[in-house]
Amino acid sequence: MSEEPLPPEDTLEAARGLVEAGRPFAAHEVLEARWKAGPNEERDLWQGLAQVCVAITHAARGNQVGADRLFDRAAQRLEAFAATGRWAYGLDLPVVAERARTHVGSF
Repeated sequence: MSEEPLPPEDTLEAARGLVEAGRPFAAHEVLEARWKAGPNEERDLWQGLAQVCVAITHAARGNQVGADRLFDRAAQRLEAFAATGRWAYGLDLPVVAERARTHVGSF
């Protein structure tokens, strides 16, 4: 994966495709590049999404404790970003955060 950040909408599309292809850690890398290059005001958005991908990776590898912790942290970050009222590039963050929370303990 390139370390060059993609534009926000392209980042979401690429990450979604990678998760759907069974490559959540690669999706994390795409999201991480965006969070490191993006404005500080969007950090919780991109970092929360990246944490969801790492949580999926931990769960797939049998590390349920690590997955649960990351799903919870991801939900907290996404909820914090949603509370700012900033544009989330079309994502329904309350739904994404709730899905992260409901994954805790379910893998």
